[in-house]
Amino acid sequence: MSATSPQSPADADPDCPPPAGPVDAVPDAPSVRAKPAPAGGLGAAVWAALGIVYVVWGSTYLAIRVVVETMPPLLSGALRFGAAALLLGAGLTVRHGWGALRVTRRQLGSAFLVGVLLLVGGNGLVVLAERTVPSGLAALMVASVPLWVVLLRRAFGTRTGGATLAGVLVGLVGLLVLTAPGLTGEVGLSGLLLVVAAAVVWALGSVLAGRLPMPADPFVASVYEMLAGAVGALVLSVARGEPGDFDPGAVSAGSWTGLVYLVLFGSIVAFTSYAWLLQRAPLPLVATYAYVNPVVAVFLGWIFLSEALTWPILLGGAIVVGGVFLVARSEH
Repeated sequence: MSATSPQSPADADPDCPPPAGPVDAVPDAPSVRAKPAPAGGLGAAVWAALGIVYVVWGSTYLAIRVVVETMPPLLSGALRFGAAALLLGAGLTVRHGWGALRVTRRQLGSAFLVGVLLLVGGNGLVVLAERTVPSGLAALMVASVPLWVVLLRRAFGTRTGGATLAGVLVGLVGLLVLTAPGLTGEVGLSGLLLVVAAAVVWALGSVLAGRLPMPADPFVASVYEMLAGAVGALVLSVARGEPGDFDPGAVSAGSWTGLVYLVLFGSIVAFTSYAWLLQRAPLPLVATYAYVNPVVAVFLGWIFLSEALTWPILLGGAIVVGGVFLVARSEH
């Protein structure tokens, strides 16, 4: 999950106001409304950017799993989002000057609230959970974010069609299969519930991002959201006593590499690609990340970490992704 989702986006999303439907679940997703596809069809650049979003955001779960093997989870999140915010902010100031980062107090407060929900509550809980939950399984469960977005929007008064609700119901059945005691092997229920909580909090941040006065520029919004994520993760990390036990020399090369990958690719490259896509590609096409990312994550976890692919994981994951597909189809 990324700033961002995740959503957007890295992680879904760390930005103002998100488009309706599954796009709200991106690890580091900017909230620019998609424009119609240009006449003459989609160009190679669109498909290249979409491929980056598919692969990079799908691979962030693997990177997180590698990072938390030898690095404190919340401290790693603080380092990741702090570095990404500084890099993105520096890029904006070099290109447009310091004035590019100017926002009102209300916009700053909104961006910080959304950033805390998405990156501390959403991404932070996933990072904590991946100490015990396989990366592929976590990705399949996080794929339920669009389902929670629909339910939360309904709670806020947005009307929801029958087909959308049917998709949500299908997806939640899949989530029950993934969290059923005993079906997912040796994975503890506490770790699975952390991922479910992360998905719900991420969805809440995504919904509120569309209702709060956010900075007009999604890149600027993301800078402040990632700063909020870094500060919030650092506060919780200190409360957990992580810095006192942190020994940089004990961190493996793989964990450092994973952290750098999350900063540069998960929170910068994929984020930029997603922002560009939302302005140049049809929204339903861009929204396909929601059911491609978990497939990529499961495959990478199986290949590189030898994560088990049991029939309940495959079945439950397929049901969740199917539910998300139904929601995406009915919403657009």
